[in-house]
Amino acid sequence: MAIVVVIAGTWLGYQQLADSGCTGSVRLSVAAAPEIAPAVQQIAQQWTAGGAEVSGTCVAVDVADENPADIAGAVSRDHDVALAGLGTAPESVVVPDVWLPDSSTWLLRLQQEAPGFKPTKIASVAQSPLVLAMPEPVAKNFGWPDKKMAWRDLLAQFGTESTLQVGIVDPTRDAAGLTSLLAVGANAGTTQEGKLKKVQVLTALAENRSALREELLQQFPKSTDANDLGNSLQAAPLSEEDVVAFNAQRPAVQLSALYMEPAPQPLDYPYAVMPQVVDTQKAAAADALLAQLAGAGFKENLATVGLRAPDGTYGSGFQAPVGAPAASPAVKSSSGSEGGGKAASGVSGKELSQAVGSWVATTLPGRVLAVFDVSGSMDKAVPTAGGATRAQVTQDAARGGLALFNNKWAVGVWRFSTKLDGNLPYKELVPITPLTSGRQRLQESISDLDPVPAGNTGLYDTVLAAYKEVQKNWKAGRSNSVILFTDGENLNEDGLERGEFLDQLKKAVDPKRPVRLVLIGIGNEVNKAELDEISATVKGSGVFIAQDPARISDIFLEAIGTRTGAN
Repeated sequence: MAIVVVIAGTWLGYQQLADSGCTGSVRLSVAAAPEIAPAVQQIAQQWTAGGAEVSGTCVAVDVADENPADIAGAVSRDHDVALAGLGTAPESVVVPDVWLPDSSTWLLRLQQEAPGFKPTKIASVAQSPLVLAMPEPVAKNFGWPDKKMAWRDLLAQFGTESTLQVGIVDPTRDAAGLTSLLAVGANAGTTQEGKLKKVQVLTALAENRSALREELLQQFPKSTDANDLGNSLQAAPLSEEDVVAFNAQRPAVQLSALYMEPAPQPLDYPYAVMPQVVDTQKAAAADALLAQLAGAGFKENLATVGLRAPDGTYGSGFQAPVGAPAASPAVKSSSGSEGGGKAASGVSGKELSQAVGSWVATTLPGRVLAVFDVSGSMDKAVPTAGGATRAQVTQDAARGGLALFNNKWAVGVWRFSTKLDGNLPYKELVPITPLTSGRQRLQESISDLDPVPAGNTGLYDTVLAAYKEVQKNWKAGRSNSVILFTDGENLNEDGLERGEFLDQLKKAVDPKRPVRLVLIGIGNEVNKAELDEISATVKGSGVFIAQDPARISDIFLEAIGTRTGAN
């Protein structure tokens, strides 16, 4: 029967194309997020039934519902890069001509890792606000639906006796989860108290994380029994569409949608024509399909699947949650690739990497050797940091980073300049130690990173020794890394010459025991070309420059959250 249906459908499509008067055929493949795919499929069928064509050539459209993480993995694979926490997709997952994920954050993350990934056209075709989903009995305790909840009120719930059980979908695999991390970071603030609150929140969220939205939704209570309500998931940042779809199944306990203040960025459903579409007819077909999705009729199709139009309004069939605004803020559309710039939501790729970096440090296991430049130039004042020295702002960043790493990490600390241990330019302060037992010792070692007067920079010898040290006790299933901070370039009369150093580093690289080398330049005196050359020797490494040393903390998180390439 299945074969008969397929043959009949193919013949019907052929007849419709033949009756339209067009000749030939151009086939367009579209991969859409599962929730929007039915609406796109309906419009595509209506278009082809009416004689879809471009310049006299018939158009056929294949729409498949694909998890955005799977397509992102396929794009990563084809560009020989990797997104943190995601990995690459199997060869069976094929990159489509047009990709319609749930959020432009996917496009930006890919552009951040693979500068060559530049869709030829990007335009938002729908949106869904990010909300805090709560079982209705729990939401009523917070004044819903008459009262809105501010992010500061939600953050205040963490670390109290009545802490909410708040879950999240893994932000490295889910756009709603990643967008909520951005909101947490923005509302926690940049003060020391705010940074500690952020760590507290991320740690709590990590305990209730799920790989898929469907898994998270299953953790909400199944009854109004007090024990069930108290022991089940009580809140989660999800999309408005998730709440609409969940309630449409008529569960015993409906979910409420709390529209947070300030409103976080919505899922913006970008229509992206992929870079491999170079055929003019196929490109024209992609543009023509986009025009169909921009028509007034598509708004009604979106309403049936719980989505809003890009301008924030919704069609007549939309089942609005209680308290939903008649219109949410509109999302902007882009006519072309921003080349790694900002998404329609105004979020940049670097900000996304910083959010991912926070999550990776808080949730994933790893081994890292942190190596700090203590040459004399690190004693220079930083005007944007209230007169603190480069060394002092770097020490503050180190303390904040160490607080972020969970107990699944092992961390070591070195300092380097010249002649710190005989003729060696580096000295071990703490060997790579599990944080379960060594956190206090590591914190105390940061105070030993004061600059050495008149000390130069023994960069080459230190990089090579640190790389070999991490490689020596390499651990499978963990991120094995060297993170080195420096404000200068190699100046060490007693050390390795450039050519000798690069040859030895190249020989040390072992694909079976990969070590990521992260080089963070501080200030405007760094020799970036030198750092780039070092990074190019070790695949998967990266260079990150903090022109303003006061931004080292942000650069550090960006480095943790980025897996490939040099910036």
